[in-house]
Amino acid sequence: MNNQAIIIGSGIAGLAASIRLANKGYQVQVFEANAYPGGKLSEINLDGYRFDAGPSLFTLPEQVDELFTLSGKNPSDYFKYQKLPVNCRYFWEDGTRITAHADIDAFAKEVHTKLGENPKNIRRALNQSSYIYRYLSPLFMQRSLHQGSTWFNKNALKAYLRLGKFGLFQTMHRSNSKQFDHPKLVQLFDRYATYNGSNPYQTPATLTIIPHLEFNRGAYFPEEGMHSITQSLYSLARDLGVTFHFNQKVERILVENNRAKGVLVQGKVHKAALLVNNMDMVNAYKTLLKDQRQPKRLLQQPKSSSALIFYWGIKKVFPELDLHNIFFSDDYQEEFAYIFSKKSIYSDPTVYINITSVYKKDDAPENCMNWFTMINVPNNQGQNWEVLKSQARAAIIGKINRILGTDIGPLIAVEEVLEPITIESKTSSANGALYGNSSNNRYAAFLRHANFSSIDGLYFCGGSVHPGGGIPLCLLSAKITAGMIPDA
Repeated sequence: MNNQAIIIGSGIAGLAASIRLANKGYQVQVFEANAYPGGKLSEINLDGYRFDAGPSLFTLPEQVDELFTLSGKNPSDYFKYQKLPVNCRYFWEDGTRITAHADIDAFAKEVHTKLGENPKNIRRALNQSSYIYRYLSPLFMQRSLHQGSTWFNKNALKAYLRLGKFGLFQTMHRSNSKQFDHPKLVQLFDRYATYNGSNPYQTPATLTIIPHLEFNRGAYFPEEGMHSITQSLYSLARDLGVTFHFNQKVERILVENNRAKGVLVQGKVHKAALLVNNMDMVNAYKTLLKDQRQPKRLLQQPKSSSALIFYWGIKKVFPELDLHNIFFSDDYQEEFAYIFSKKSIYSDPTVYINITSVYKKDDAPENCMNWFTMINVPNNQGQNWEVLKSQARAAIIGKINRILGTDIGPLIAVEEVLEPITIESKTSSANGALYGNSSNNRYAAFLRHANFSSIDGLYFCGGSVHPGGGIPLCLLSAKITAGMIPDA
């Protein structure tokens, strides 16, 4: 049993952890409550339209490639991707349209032409983003914040000497307001707070690190869609001998004398030398570990925002739309007040539309598009989601119609909806929050669960623990976790 490892959940971090442990010589079994791997990173098929169900932005592809090279495989034999020439297209109700070119000089020229913004402001902001990444990434993204060795090394010392330059003591919105002259550009860069479910008017300016990934490092598109990340890692894990048990919901983590011994699944005991929990940390403690000591301070932390997503098959091609598109609210601050304070949906929400058929033509029938249409919403606090969904749908359609000069309603051929309640039921994310605990204060990084636990032999990975949510951080979470586990 000394080389037996069990992973609970096959989200992207669970898949990555299974690959890393298999490479360490463990016999790995993965128990998954759903009938498919990937967690949020799954897909939906509706009458000839294919949708990536969850995460739609792909950065730091080397974190995926590394899993293949670690395993002695050629990444391109499993997984191919391309760098995007356009990161996103932005739309406002007054007719302003901005194309965020991947080429920074072209983007700077675009905002100068459209908004009169000094191109130097773009370069200075992205240089600052790169600066924060250079010094904080080795600490925050690559290592555990819960081990003393992280804080006593040369990288930590370099960061301490620059502490005042990381934006810890002002909000993202305040920082962006200093960097840029035009309010629309401030709004564009404030949007990056939503990448981890935060509020730019509350979250520290340290999160201005995020644009670095998209502009300086690049945004990418997997040639077979985002779900192919899941499929490729699942195939790699199976090639390495990992065993998957689908429709096998873990009922309890078995603990004896403060050591994890195995799991209970459908009344049957499965023993292992170590366990890695990829399930949402909050729900894991409430269900699988309900008889164990609870980390109450962590469990009671405010949760991130959630999402309301309409998967629409559209019977028309809109050439002005790209892979990533944003239709901005006219009052961004009020929108976030609704999400985080009023726990409701603003009447003029910012709308994100992801259209993979722009690059992957067979994701929609000919002369059609597949619209992943999303707004940020509060996590589930018992709201009447049927009413909110109906109101939001009308607001979204109205906004799209005004900005594109169209009537989108009759063009919707198929529809499926995902909201916080179904997000929680499908992915076990507490309250349907997409990123676990919120990052709306400067101490948020320290208020995430560690990649290890107080129970011997029990480890954690995934978006609800350190370093956070989103594909790159989930993959790094698995890397940090596996790094704590000795070879079999």
